[in-house]
Amino acid sequence: MLRTGTLKLILLLALCLFGAGGLYALMAAPVFEPGLSYELYMGTSSADIVETASPALEKFLRPDVRGESTLYEGNVKAALEKKFSAKLLFTEEAAGVVNYYYYAPSLGHGIAINGHAVNLHIAVSAEMTKVGTPVIFGGF
Repeated sequence: MLRTGTLKLILLLALCLFGAGGLYALMAAPVFEPGLSYELYMGTSSADIVETASPALEKFLRPDVRGESTLYEGNVKAALEKKFSAKLLFTEEAAGVVNYYYYAPSLGHGIAINGHAVNLHIAVSAEMTKVGTPVIFGGF
């Protein structure tokens, strides 16, 4: 029979493991509400993109995710700016797409672009909005 002290220790360890698992699951949650498609970035180039219908599960199972993006119908830029309390750093326009580069405190570290730490990228066309963190890899 287990002594009371041993039982308490086992219970404490079980609670710690449960808490750590819960924290890991929260960290694996998708950054964005899933849109028409969801992509996870596993490396540092557009060759390392994985499209998924289950971003939460995929992020939970693959700890090597380095970024993510999703595509929405319409222009949802204002809602995304508000949700992430994003500070606009600079914009670019090419081929009918306006690219907005931001820093959002809740998204953590960014990558250096034009002397700024960018961690949120929103691209808006006439029909769609694509959002990514730290930036959008691949095409629109």
